[in-house]
Amino acid sequence: MKLTVYLYKRFMSVFVAAIAFFSLILVLVDLLMNLWKYIQNQVPTMQVFHLMLLYVPKTIWYAVPLAILFACSYTLSVLYADNELTALFASGVSLFRFTLPLLIFSVVMSFMLFFFEDRIVVKTYARKTEMQKTVLKQEKNLDNDRIVVLAEGGDIIYKAAEYDNSQERLYDLYLVFRSKDKKLEAIMHADSAVWRTDEKRWKLQNGIQYTYRNKTLIMETPSRELLARLIEPSETFRNNTVSVEEVTAKEAKEYINHLRRTGLPYEEDLSLYYKKFSFPFIVFIVVFLSIGLTGKTTKNVMLTSLSFSISAAVLFYVTQMVTMLLAKFGYISAFTGAWFPVILFTALSVILLRFART
Repeated sequence: MKLTVYLYKRFMSVFVAAIAFFSLILVLVDLLMNLWKYIQNQVPTMQVFHLMLLYVPKTIWYAVPLAILFACSYTLSVLYADNELTALFASGVSLFRFTLPLLIFSVVMSFMLFFFEDRIVVKTYARKTEMQKTVLKQEKNLDNDRIVVLAEGGDIIYKAAEYDNSQERLYDLYLVFRSKDKKLEAIMHADSAVWRTDEKRWKLQNGIQYTYRNKTLIMETPSRELLARLIEPSETFRNNTVSVEEVTAKEAKEYINHLRRTGLPYEEDLSLYYKKFSFPFIVFIVVFLSIGLTGKTTKNVMLTSLSFSISAAVLFYVTQMVTMLLAKFGYISAFTGAWFPVILFTALSVILLRFART
């Protein structure tokens, strides 16, 4: 118990200081990147500080993995340099047993990081993004063009040249109706279609229905039965692309289901959704790595620890970037793209621990 308290005492002070340092750096980088825009738009100083404050939770979320890696690596390296771990090993305590409290702490922090991001970071970052767009006059345009949407599992296909969000109107609309066995039932064309909020359906303007019967193409008035099926919400046709990384896990899942339902590509968004669950485990991985890398040198402890921290973190991020790109283009599954780096670096950490100095 005394060893655990001693280890936490040495570790926590470095960990908290590292989070504060890395978080401050990220806030300042964001400020410098947008400073000229703030000056151009004459944004009041208090609003700039408010934006910086809203960005702090996001920077903490970014800083925790690097900070915990540095703190763990630095703490253990100092203990090696001071021969404290050598005395500990001589008394029969293994490196794994001594560092087990850090591993337990990292697992707890992994779960905390997920909930911190899902409950706090997403909301504050969304407010920051929305406020920043407002003060910089970067309002989002919800109008859309060249739209193709699949509804009813692909039984109805909407193809429109343009969507006007202010009027909730589709222009130059084609509708393809298919039976359950995907055979063509009818094709409709309308100059435009207006979303009727009270009826929860689309109303066609100058609509014409084309039906193929008895080897003859028939032009007729759109049937009421088919018109009653035009209930796809107007929100579907908006230019409302959502960044899965900037919404909660629940909202991300709903958005991916929407993409699936409308027949739009969703592989990249699905891999980002899985990444929401896999990324927090980087905290556990970096602690495991730092334990395996510790004791490699007793000289220039501070510089060496920082070098190990940055190198290991960069290697993990690069590996994850590659697997996420492979998942995006369909070479591997979305699940593999998100979780393979976690599995790979966990195995690497076990190997490093197996051959660590004890």
